[in-house]
Amino acid sequence: MPELPEVETIAGYLRQGTAGSPGLIGRKAIKVHLLWSRSLERPSEGELQARLPGQVLQSITRRGKFLLLHFNLDTLLFHLRMSGDLVVDGNQANLLTDPQSPITHPQSSHIRFILNFEDGINLVFVDPRKFGRIWLVRDPGEVVGGLGPEPLDPDLTTGKFCQLLNAHRRLIKPLLLDQTFLAGLGNIYTDESLNLARLHPCQPAHLISPAQAEVLLNAIRTILRQAINHRGASIDWVYRGGNFQNHFRAYQRTGKPCLNCGSLIERIVVGQRGTHYCPNCQVIVS
Repeated sequence: MPELPEVETIAGYLRQGTAGSPGLIGRKAIKVHLLWSRSLERPSEGELQARLPGQVLQSITRRGKFLLLHFNLDTLLFHLRMSGDLVVDGNQANLLTDPQSPITHPQSSHIRFILNFEDGINLVFVDPRKFGRIWLVRDPGEVVGGLGPEPLDPDLTTGKFCQLLNAHRRLIKPLLLDQTFLAGLGNIYTDESLNLARLHPCQPAHLISPAQAEVLLNAIRTILRQAINHRGASIDWVYRGGNFQNHFRAYQRTGKPCLNCGSLIERIVVGQRGTHYCPNCQVIVS
């Protein structure tokens, strides 16, 4: 599932465009096509089609794993879930009726939503597994208001982070995966961060010391920034070319040497999630 670095990469792509696709900022929405009704959480399809056309896209941001497209009246939110992706298609072809329409995406048969902008620009939501969701709301807090702090937010100090950790008796990995605790981390970047910080995924959060909390927060930020620089990771979902998977420390490296100490990475299950760690340098501290 796309995590913070992948979603941040897509946000930048939608804002700035690429050599083959234009950016979307400043463009007016013209028409909405909802091709899989269950992709839409709210409002109704009729209200979506009535409200969004005519609005101008002013900015694009990310909150946790959510993409937020801020129009002059409403905000359009996407959560990509397991397999979602957003593609900008700048071709004049009618994407719904022209079988030769050259959408530059290998999963074009799984289009769930299209937003036509002026000048023939189209935002296309592709989602093979159909788990992704869309919202149109006046106040994005209705959707993302319950998320925890952003790990890259400078307002999240080591002291605050340690207090948050020590307030919970949960194991550290499931806690870091909880989006109401910290927004944006998933299985990949939690494993990577814990390995860099040399913390066992089953370490009880309330036993983490201030020094360990500082190391962990720095590790999370280091891993996320590295991943963003590599445009995220391309693993088991359709994505446009991130290569952070070539720099993993622990995730999916079972049987390979730990980059910290050389011991072999092992795989266990923690909180029903496959977890990769080093049994030598990631030990539980009581």
